[in-house]
Amino acid sequence: MNMTTLVGKPAPEFTTEAFVNGKSTKVSLKALRGKWVILAFYPADFTFICPTELGELADMYDSFKKMNVEVLSVSTDTVFVHKAWHDNSPTIKKIRFPMLADPTRKLCSDYGTLIEHEGLSLRCTVIIDPKGVVRSYDIHDNSIGRTVHEIMRRLQAAQFVEKNQGLVCPASWKPGQKTLKPGMDLVGKI
Repeated sequence: MNMTTLVGKPAPEFTTEAFVNGKSTKVSLKALRGKWVILAFYPADFTFICPTELGELADMYDSFKKMNVEVLSVSTDTVFVHKAWHDNSPTIKKIRFPMLADPTRKLCSDYGTLIEHEGLSLRCTVIIDPKGVVRSYDIHDNSIGRTVHEIMRRLQAAQFVEKNQGLVCPASWKPGQKTLKPGMDLVGKI
């Protein structure tokens, strides 16, 4: 199944355990309606690339929150493994967003990130709008780390086009730059 078919469709619902603020709690996608959501799937705790990505997300978390965004990281680890990683890694200690636990692999399966023969997730970033619709889906090999600045740029573009119906964002667009109106040339800075 080609999971990019999720784009433009309702995001698969979930309720799962998460490690946040030093404890285990339940997190559901439905409870986040009205907010933008970034799901950051990653292979496993106690790995090499993952803390670099999650550390960047932690560093930019306040900026995301100001944009009405909740960040959720997801791996197939349990909340107990998330806690152990949090307690032993200075980088992971910075995380204030929920770290979702998916030991049953259902969430990873529903979003098309599961590597069945490994029981781990591929790196995948999903941006979900306040109505629960997937607006961006990016998946790649686990040996390639993400840049959170590109996630931020894609989120800004998604928020822009939601607020400015009929306008689209060209390649490498950033807030304040010219946009496009299909059938016309570049339009002024908005």
